[in-house]
Amino acid sequence: MATRTAVCIRAAVRPLDGVRVLDLTRLLPGAYATLQMADLGADVVKIEDPRGGDPARTMPPLAGGVSVYFRILNRNKRSVTLDLRSPDAAGVLDALLARADVLVESFRPHTSRRLGVDAATLRARHPRLIHASITGFGQTGPYAERAAHDINYEALGGLLAGGDPEVPRKLVADIGAAMNAASGILAALFQRERTGAGAAVDVAIHEAALSWLMFPAARELVGGPRAAGDARELPIDGRSACYNIYRTADGGYLALGALEPKFWAGFCERVGRPDLIPLHGAQGDEQARVLADVRTLMRTRTRNEWVAHFTGVDVCLTPVNSVAEAIGDPQIEARGAIVRQDGASFVTTPIAVTDNTTDEGWKRARHVDVQAAPALGAHTDDVLAAAGLSDSERDRLRERRTI
Repeated sequence: MATRTAVCIRAAVRPLDGVRVLDLTRLLPGAYATLQMADLGADVVKIEDPRGGDPARTMPPLAGGVSVYFRILNRNKRSVTLDLRSPDAAGVLDALLARADVLVESFRPHTSRRLGVDAATLRARHPRLIHASITGFGQTGPYAERAAHDINYEALGGLLAGGDPEVPRKLVADIGAAMNAASGILAALFQRERTGAGAAVDVAIHEAALSWLMFPAARELVGGPRAAGDARELPIDGRSACYNIYRTADGGYLALGALEPKFWAGFCERVGRPDLIPLHGAQGDEQARVLADVRTLMRTRTRNEWVAHFTGVDVCLTPVNSVAEAIGDPQIEARGAIVRQDGASFVTTPIAVTDNTTDEGWKRARHVDVQAAPALGAHTDDVLAAAGLSDSERDRLRERRTI
């Protein structure tokens, strides 16, 4: 498997070096949002309940007693234990926030207010703070206090419509919300550079799911009558031959994305069916016949035989990779998008920022030094000491089980 070693290159100055982030979130969306920031150089301190920490720590499957999901999502972060329900927690959190730029939380609105970690409470005391909330339904609206998970947001957001509704997608709502949150935080930091004031960022996972419908729901969103006799649609619904998944002779699959006529023409020429070229935009039964013909044709060779047959031909045809193949893909190797550290592999954040666009400059910009996901509370003393809490204060907090 193609990887790069985490110590092989001295990392360049990262875009978020010097930015301090407090992460109060649990499970996936918040962790992925702050992971992106950590990969870009931010110092991310994960605040966890001393009675077990983030529930993601124990989500199966486990490796070495720790969830593989937790290890992947929480590398390059530090862990501090703090019971937010303790009467002493507000003072400790204030000490941490005095040195922080960003706080990210994922509690339902009433819970964040009860714990005193909502935007209004914290920004009143720390006006330069960027406060980001990643919640199921946002801070307002009739669903704001509802409990839900990714599958519910996909269902409500229309992502399970069409196809097989019994097959949920790949956590796209959670991941989309994480990317939205990271974008919102960066926008708020940029705004603070101009205004000097912090901001509140509200990200709803439900709306992140809905945003994936931009293309599938374009006609419903824009509205307006269809022109007389115009039955055309963008061929991305699985009914068009030019944009589809095809099974091959060995049970493998190929993805064809010949949306443009030139790619469709190149494909048809290469498979010996130039008669199909004029049918690129065929509709109804005629398009169904073209699709059936191509399906039959693609079953005449194995996946790798077809890949070899199309080598050097510019038609947007690729193999459908397994997970192992995707991780070991030569493009991933060339880009250094996988880092191996201590026997584990990590997918780096797919963002590179540099003022040096030479090959070496891009290599340095993409490099990430990987530190293992922290043990629960591993950095409590270091972080609280840096925030000004003395040894005796920390001892008292431990006695009271606040940390």
